[in-house]
Amino acid sequence: MELKEKINLEKLPQHIAIIMDGNGRWAKQHGEPRIFGHENGVRSVREVVEAAAELGVKYLTLYAFSTENWNRPQEEVIALMQLLVHTISAETKTLNENKIRLQAIGNLNSLPEDCFNELHDAIEKTKNNERTTLVLALSYSSRWEITNAITNIAKQIEDKTLTSSEITEDIVNANLCTAGIPEPELMIRTSGEHRISNFLLWQLAYSELYFTEKLWPDFRKNDFYEAILDYQNRERRFGKTSEQLNQNNMAGQ
Repeated sequence: MELKEKINLEKLPQHIAIIMDGNGRWAKQHGEPRIFGHENGVRSVREVVEAAAELGVKYLTLYAFSTENWNRPQEEVIALMQLLVHTISAETKTLNENKIRLQAIGNLNSLPEDCFNELHDAIEKTKNNERTTLVLALSYSSRWEITNAITNIAKQIEDKTLTSSEITEDIVNANLCTAGIPEPELMIRTSGEHRISNFLLWQLAYSELYFTEKLWPDFRKNDFYEAILDYQNRERRFGKTSEQLNQNNMAGQ
């Protein structure tokens, strides 16, 4: 039986987030500049997006470019932005053919104008697709996002449209970049690193974390399936005991 056939579609994560790590190391292993790894990582993006849509995963968030990445050598940043513009432009037709909607989170106003315009155009062209939503985290960091949310909430208090006593988790959620998007049930990170690197700190509170040694350009559909199968073999307790979960499951039968 193939890995895909082992997946229980009734227990599929509604939202999967991925830290696509290892492009630079992959390029170094091949004796090439870092951008070579990023270029080859595009194939992995295609495979994973296709796999998610085929299975019925409703949301897939990819950590494509962090706010910290702006500190990389300028030639790499420029090459990354050019690659991003080219990829978004080239893939928009395919997204529509597969009924995949594109969204983006992060400090998008910090993107170069051509990149921002290409991104906005693709988001507009795919906005009516309902099969799967692909969320690109661009110029994103969770500390920036949380700080921005706090600033927005403070302004609402100043404007007297909100009081401090009315601040709840729902209010915080509504002021994050991911407002309206369910929290990820599964977060995957490639390259063997065991950290979440300022990615969706609020949203990953109860997510299952899956780490693989595979470098991102080597990550394929079967690797994605393995992560989902690992997730489906875990017990998600959300602070409860196993006994409580078993009682609730029995009561629901």
